[in-house]
Amino acid sequence: MPLLEDGRIVDDPWVTVADDAPLPEAPTILPLARLQREAAALAGRNGPLGVALPPDVAPEAIAPLLGRLALVELTLPSFRDGRAFTQARALREHHGYTGEIRVGGHVIPDQYLALLRCGASTVVVPEGADPAVWDAARRVIGIAYQHSAAPGHPLSLLRRKLEVA
Repeated sequence: MPLLEDGRIVDDPWVTVADDAPLPEAPTILPLARLQREAAALAGRNGPLGVALPPDVAPEAIAPLLGRLALVELTLPSFRDGRAFTQARALREHHGYTGEIRVGGHVIPDQYLALLRCGASTVVVPEGADPAVWDAARRVIGIAYQHSAAPGHPLSLLRRKLEVA
């Protein structure tokens, strides 16, 4: 599946491995159970590590490992399921995670801007998706009411005519 970053398709260097598969030299995304089970052994690995965090698991479950992770992959099981939004925001705001947050699953263009505002870095889009449609969805609204994990300022600051630097 194509990977969207900043409104354009980018190469994906990451390899997702099964729970029992050998680890490749490439950047690797592991299932949560394997990461937790092999955390001590993986501490000595030089290559970048990522984890696939299921929608029903709170980010607190991986908080002790976040310093070692270069990527956290979240999933939207359906476009109506908002748990990945909450997970992304919690990773950024409560745990200070600065690595890549990738969101896949049933993501639609209308959700792209909201995912970015919650802290997502990249989005897995369906095969054959037009990046222009996704980029247009990202740019359709230039201001929001809430604070964001993404750069920008909420409407409340602009309404009060505060100096926004």
